[in-house]
Amino acid sequence: MSYPNTQLFIDGQWRDSADGKTLGVFNPATGSEIGRVAHANRADMDAALASAQKGFEVWRDIPAVERAKTMRRAAALMRERADAIGHILTQEQGKPYVEARGEAMAAADIIEWFADEGMRVYGRIVPSRNLAVRQLVVKDPVGVVAAFTPWNFPINQVVRKLGAALAAGCAVIVKAPEETPASPAELIKAFADAGVPAGVINLLYGNPAEISSYLIPHPIVRKVTFTGSTPVGKQLAGIAGQHMKRVTMELGGHAPVIVCDDADIALAVKCTAGAKFRNAGQVCISPTRFLVHEDVRSDFVAALTKYAQGLKVGDGLAEGTQMGPLANPRRLTAMAEFMSDAVQSGAEVLTGGERIGSAGNFYAPTILNNVPTSARIFNDEPFGPVAAVQGFTDLNAAIAEANRLAFGLAGYAFTKSLKNAHLLSQRVEVGMLWVNQPATPSAELPFGGIKDSGYGSEGGPEALEACLNTRAISITNV
Repeated sequence: MSYPNTQLFIDGQWRDSADGKTLGVFNPATGSEIGRVAHANRADMDAALASAQKGFEVWRDIPAVERAKTMRRAAALMRERADAIGHILTQEQGKPYVEARGEAMAAADIIEWFADEGMRVYGRIVPSRNLAVRQLVVKDPVGVVAAFTPWNFPINQVVRKLGAALAAGCAVIVKAPEETPASPAELIKAFADAGVPAGVINLLYGNPAEISSYLIPHPIVRKVTFTGSTPVGKQLAGIAGQHMKRVTMELGGHAPVIVCDDADIALAVKCTAGAKFRNAGQVCISPTRFLVHEDVRSDFVAALTKYAQGLKVGDGLAEGTQMGPLANPRRLTAMAEFMSDAVQSGAEVLTGGERIGSAGNFYAPTILNNVPTSARIFNDEPFGPVAAVQGFTDLNAAIAEANRLAFGLAGYAFTKSLKNAHLLSQRVEVGMLWVNQPATPSAELPFGGIKDSGYGSEGGPEALEACLNTRAISITNV
């Protein structure tokens, strides 16, 4: 299947940038250019802002039940087109086709949940101290939302932001990733084809710093939502704070995995290995710091190593591929730096630890054992297919290590003890904790972190609340 060139989407029209500038898009499995994406300039941003304001004034006045019907049509189109969208996503991002198609299908579920939740945006009547007064609490859409999304899940990260904003009655300007532009464009196309009015959704690509520095302070934009690294998130949150803009930040993670001495080792390996190597480890909630009780560490490490060695790494569109390439050459450089530091620090490489071949961005699934706390990989988010293992003997010490870093996005734990599970749920400082199971994020659950991993949620009713103004109205009978 051929890969399409990608245009901007402004005021209901697909169009080139005002100056015709484009950027190359590359297949990470081959390194070859496969298409071009339009590069927005200031004129394009101004057009998107004007379009979004106009679209908001239309969309906010459409009843929630009608908005929901339109959103459900978009969900149906995503399901119908999932095969084609999956091929596009794999070509530009690298993940195996089954994961890419699954991302398109999951987007439909997310859209439908938010569509229904938008019909449950309730205000309330508050009993007054004066019987001649009627007191109301109402919730209105906040306005135009500027959404900034990354390349690791080009559809998923957009649809969470878009679903919440549209369900609340907001208009959106999406700044999607230039490296993986065509799959989020397919998501936008589904909404447009479903009948979302012109201007309600706008799509830009270009220089991320230029776009964010212009959109965030602009008076038309009333909310900012960003998924990406903690350093960039802090910069954008600072800009938003200067202009009193509401913000949702889903930032970096470094997810600890605590495997207790009474854990079901087979279950722990199955759950964490699948999560570790999904999307080649380029997942914000990927398990990264494995803290394993010494009594079971040898068994756990042996099974995890066997799993990694059995993975079929290759082009995401090839039959049987279980792990694709890293998304860009920068990740190869980062992996080499992490590995060099880990080995110099005394870590033991049980499998992997090197690039595969010379074409594309392939990196071997890697298991490191006896990783010291001082190693960089135990302190900085690796964002790649590397599992770093360290032993422990005291659960409280393991929890302290899990909490040592400023990250607080996701965590995992495995134990058969209710006492241990209760302690872990109380003490591990993360926004999402999965005990005795793989990560199971869903539209109805909050999705977000604490500490330096951000604030706010991109799931559950909390995601909608971030797109709503709450106002008090008091009416006196005269």
